[in-house]
Amino acid sequence: MLSKWKAFTFLSKPHILSPISSLIFFKPSVSVAKLVEEEPSVLHLPKDPVFEILSGLKRLGFRGFIAGDYFRNIILSLDQFQVDKIINCLRVESPDFAVVFFDFMRKEYRFRHSRFSRFVVAHVLAGQRRLEELRLVLEQMLREEGCGSAPSLCELLSNGFRDWDKNSWVWDMMAFVYSRFEMVHDALYVLAKMKDLKLHASILTYNSLLYNLRHTDIMWDVYDEIKLSRATQSKQTNSIVIDGLCRQSKLQDAVSFLRETEGKGLGPSVVSLNTIMSRYCKLGFADVAKSFFCMMLKYGLLPDVYSYNILIHGLCIAGSMEEALEFTNDMEKHGVEPDIVTYNILMKGFRLLGLMNGAWKVIQIMLNKGLNPDLVTYTILICGHCQNGNVEEGLKLREEMLSRGFQLSVILYSVLLSSLCKNGQVDEALVLLHEMEADGLEPDHVSYSILIHGLCKQGKVQWALQLYNEMCLKRIPPNSISSRTILSSLCRKGMILEARMYFDSLIMNNWGQDIVLYNIMIDGYVRQGKVEEAVRLYKLIAGEGITPTIVTFNSLIYGFCKRRNLAEARRWMDTMRLHGLEPTAVTYTTLMNAYCEYGDMHCMLEMLREMDANGVGPTLVTYTVFIKMLCKQKKLQEALQLLEDMRDKGLNPDQVTYNTIIQCFCEAQNIKKAFKLIDEMLLYNLEPTPVTYNILIHGLCVYGNRKDADKLLMSLHERNINLNKVAYTTIIKAHCVKGDVHIAFMFFRLMVEKGFEISVRDYSTVINRLCKRNLVTEAQHFFCMMLSYGISPDQQLCEVLLDAYHQCGDLISIYEMLAWMIKSGLLPRNS
Repeated sequence: MLSKWKAFTFLSKPHILSPISSLIFFKPSVSVAKLVEEEPSVLHLPKDPVFEILSGLKRLGFRGFIAGDYFRNIILSLDQFQVDKIINCLRVESPDFAVVFFDFMRKEYRFRHSRFSRFVVAHVLAGQRRLEELRLVLEQMLREEGCGSAPSLCELLSNGFRDWDKNSWVWDMMAFVYSRFEMVHDALYVLAKMKDLKLHASILTYNSLLYNLRHTDIMWDVYDEIKLSRATQSKQTNSIVIDGLCRQSKLQDAVSFLRETEGKGLGPSVVSLNTIMSRYCKLGFADVAKSFFCMMLKYGLLPDVYSYNILIHGLCIAGSMEEALEFTNDMEKHGVEPDIVTYNILMKGFRLLGLMNGAWKVIQIMLNKGLNPDLVTYTILICGHCQNGNVEEGLKLREEMLSRGFQLSVILYSVLLSSLCKNGQVDEALVLLHEMEADGLEPDHVSYSILIHGLCKQGKVQWALQLYNEMCLKRIPPNSISSRTILSSLCRKGMILEARMYFDSLIMNNWGQDIVLYNIMIDGYVRQGKVEEAVRLYKLIAGEGITPTIVTFNSLIYGFCKRRNLAEARRWMDTMRLHGLEPTAVTYTTLMNAYCEYGDMHCMLEMLREMDANGVGPTLVTYTVFIKMLCKQKKLQEALQLLEDMRDKGLNPDQVTYNTIIQCFCEAQNIKKAFKLIDEMLLYNLEPTPVTYNILIHGLCVYGNRKDADKLLMSLHERNINLNKVAYTTIIKAHCVKGDVHIAFMFFRLMVEKGFEISVRDYSTVINRLCKRNLVTEAQHFFCMMLSYGISPDQQLCEVLLDAYHQCGDLISIYEMLAWMIKSGLLPRNS
């Protein structure tokens, strides 16, 4: 038991010991003369300052003696050995003077007393039952001595003070202070020495140590020692053990211990039951926690506000808000007033359910009770509004917080930044970042990562890089997420050279082992068609001893499939296996898609059989690739059957799958079936995408009736269905081809009013088609529209119009166009 604790290894500090006698040791220190500025004195220093001080104190009293210059000159010459002798002598002659002199030397002359003096005074204070002062003296000593000092202090206390009065009290307080300072091994060592000396520790000391060890199995050694010692167990002791068992996730043992102590006459305490209730609530068993609440009432214990808060919190986490409110009302009926914590718990419960109206009702009740919102209240409200996408309300609450003198945390600012970025308000998020810094808060890597991700999502990679560099300059270590986000965005924007420079800088700055960065860069090269660069980077991975992942090989396989080099793609699949990696559904589907482009159904089926043999199930994308292949072969019924097979296997077709089949039916001029598939999508709660409607409009324009296309587009336009620009340009081109200029003009205006970004290319397409049909006047109308919207024509468009004017012999328009071109700096190729 406790005897084994002496064997623990201590990180001891070196102690320089100097003898007072054969039994007493102390640490040497500088003399007081070195700590206090010396003053010249004409007084002759005595040969025995210890005798002079003791005599002076006896003759003149403490205040009378220390008031003179003679005392000051003597005191400056004292060393630690002499101070020890004075304090020890005063202990015998006048214990009160010993304590006063000890404090006077420490406070007035900043004298650092030896261990011996401290222990002498500790014994005096123990003898006078001045336990609070005793604790303070030992606290100061142990704070200076530090961890691992117990063996040397125990040796001094054992050898030099064994027979002193109240010696056991000093031992006990030393163990208690060590435990309070969380120097657990030192405390255990002291207790073990006390046991050897047949000294008994108090229950307070045991409880303190038990509390510090409650998360370990050593707790039971201390508990067994308590039972063997004379210390009387208290309800606090049992509460600590129960808390320890709960912290060790031994909840059933905690309940058993509670019943065991109950049988020994120590009934449960409110603290013990609160601990068990809290643990059950954290595990999601609020109903079980309620049974312990009832047990509390059964034993005649009065639940406190903490008891109610535990149970209300458990009910809120479980989503039982009505019951939580009932318990809040029950509190008041039993004379327990809900506090700010109670109301914050209720608000958090409503926030978790997304019911911010309920949270505001709780705020109103709280204000009516005279309670003001605290930092936690505002945090819950801001998080709740941001969670619901109402960042504006969150920002208003921030202003209110600042006006009331509250300081927002970095975490709360990060919540607001994240919400702004999710709403696409990245510029506002950047302003908030600067305001955060102006408030004296330094953004952390999370704050920066949120903004970097938001900027990259909007394609503002250069801004993201600036922010990244700012973070590095502030010595805020970037995390892998921000680095990967920037690299990925550079690759997506096609800025492959910039991506490689950034990648190289990351590799040089201790990110060389991050395989995800290599994978992003390889994928970037592949999507740019630079497969050779991707392969070179793969070889660099191998040279650095980094293990490639399945993503690495899938990207390379995709690259060779894109190049239609399927033999090489298959070889990379074999290389993957040499690295102990098995192809995934993505690997097989990538190859199948490449075979689909070739129209090679045989190899696709071969891949499917291999997938099945290796236990790899087909995914939604795999089925979509097969449907695409069947559509290419005009096997529409088989494609529809495969759609049903997907559902039978628990795979729900997505918009891409439907778009593939719908396009096929449009090309087969079966527009009716295409519309039926749209209805089927809606039946399965699958919203058609803009691409879906583009396919239908294109199908109607090319294979069906343009009037039906017009009706469909107008219907979608009026219903505010989300469409992209392609839907409008498709129908405009169709009407231009047929010479329906007025309708084309109408749809063009609709497209402009919708807010799409219209380029010179969009106008050129329409004007080209009109000029080919010799509809020059109409083409000129579009040209004037373009100029009215501030879009300047390019050289090619001007020459198309010049040719059209020339063919119809409109010399005036030719000269006007030439003059406009020269004025705009555009010179015609043929003067």
